[in-house]
Amino acid sequence: MNLFSEKDIKRLLDRHGFRFSKSMGQNFLIDPGVPEAIADGAGIDENSGVLEIGPGIGALTQALARRAKKVACVELDRRLLPVLGETLNGFDNVEVISGDILKLDIPAIVRGRFAGLRPAVCANLPYNITTPVLTALCQAGVFETITVMVQREVALRMCAAAGTADYGAFSVFIRYYAEPEVLFDVPPEAFLPRPKVTSSVIALKMRPSPPDFIADEAFFFRVVRAGFAQRRKTLVNSLEAAFGRELSKDALRGAVADCGLDPAVRGEALDIERFAALADALKKRMEARREGDGL
Repeated sequence: MNLFSEKDIKRLLDRHGFRFSKSMGQNFLIDPGVPEAIADGAGIDENSGVLEIGPGIGALTQALARRAKKVACVELDRRLLPVLGETLNGFDNVEVISGDILKLDIPAIVRGRFAGLRPAVCANLPYNITTPVLTALCQAGVFETITVMVQREVALRMCAAAGTADYGAFSVFIRYYAEPEVLFDVPPEAFLPRPKVTSSVIALKMRPSPPDFIADEAFFFRVVRAGFAQRRKTLVNSLEAAFGRELSKDALRGAVADCGLDPAVRGEALDIERFAALADALKKRMEARREGDGL
């Protein structure tokens, strides 16, 4: 069976009574070069244990199984389980897990199935769950690399530098956990059915630990969210909306000035290091106010 032949795919799906679900964002690869390029770009080898999310009919799964020691793929759509049972028959290093990746214990999956292996993620992510899935994968803290295919606009946001139009809170979040790199683009005609947008494969080289210049993760991300919550406003005004009950506007201006920033600066101008410095400055002023210094 050729998993890249539209005719063979349609026969396979008809045999199992499967119909595409728009709500699940199902688009199956029909370009044979793409799964191979994803597996190669991720550096998957015999020392790898790979988690795949949304295997579809198993095109990428097969490419991964030919390289990796172990592949565990999580599929939400139970209608695809018998399809995968057919297309993955003969690959004894593949396990299909029926479930919702957002409700599963990701570290437990890795511990239980990839002991002694280099844990990695490779996936053609459904477009409708890209951000929450990437958030969960990064926060799991158990992978060396995460290589996924997403909408090109999402990939650009993930890799965006400070001061660019695509830069936002998610860009900072990704930089906190990883070093991102766009590997290549994938056109709509590489899928069945064809999506309306171009996709990109992005590789995240995960940091072994959070950046050492960030003292308080929760407070840091609170500051980042505040910085981007009202993009048309200055950073001081955006901070006032989030911290106005804790610090006066003068104190907020002072914290911005403490970081060597112009009072008219906007949040999108700050890179992760400057957001970290701003978080430290804000926290110091909050502590000083609590101690009665009147800031």
